[in-house]
Amino acid sequence: MKAMILAAGRGERMRPLTDKLPKPLIEVGNKPLIEWHIEKLASLGFEEIIVNIAHLGYMIPEALGDGSKWGVKLIYSDEQKSEALESAGAIVKALPLLGNDTFLVVNGDIRCDYEFDKNFDLKDKLAHIILVPNPKHNPNGDFALKEGIVYNEGEKRYTFSGIGYYSPKLFYSLKLQKAPLAPVLRKAVEERSIGGSLYEGIWHDVGTVERLYEVRTLAVL
Repeated sequence: MKAMILAAGRGERMRPLTDKLPKPLIEVGNKPLIEWHIEKLASLGFEEIIVNIAHLGYMIPEALGDGSKWGVKLIYSDEQKSEALESAGAIVKALPLLGNDTFLVVNGDIRCDYEFDKNFDLKDKLAHIILVPNPKHNPNGDFALKEGIVYNEGEKRYTFSGIGYYSPKLFYSLKLQKAPLAPVLRKAVEERSIGGSLYEGIWHDVGTVERLYEVRTLAVL
């Protein structure tokens, strides 16, 4: 299975840090956020990782190289000329690199100890997303979960972690343009095409300066 790390965002909520550094290269625990993901993916048997780049994107391949340091192949999906395409748009652009099989996508601005599964079987679903207990900044959650099926509404909703396994079929009908992932997921959820599971381990969304400093103070990273 191939993996994709979403790393192209402008990081507006992390300015001024992101004025001179792309968000995935910001350090947590003396290591760039994106490097934590690459190390974990490599240790779990992933061999090919696609990284999309846009804002100050040239700095990411300069810092990471071709992936040989970790025993993986890094391939860059370049959005610098078009500007960041957001999550769904980025995946559509990267489809030729991701191939015809199930692939993993993970947000570049999260810190977690989730065990990525390179052999994950979607069965008859178009995607399987990982949900987490709601953090303080998202108290109402995003999706409900019942018996492994994701719903848009429900008595108890959880937060989308930014981690998911996807069939390329979910994106075949989409145009190459700037587009968020949430509407794509919600439409498929209505058709009962999305599976999910709840992960209750370490997970942090490092999306703002305040949350970055909070994560940096934690004893366990």
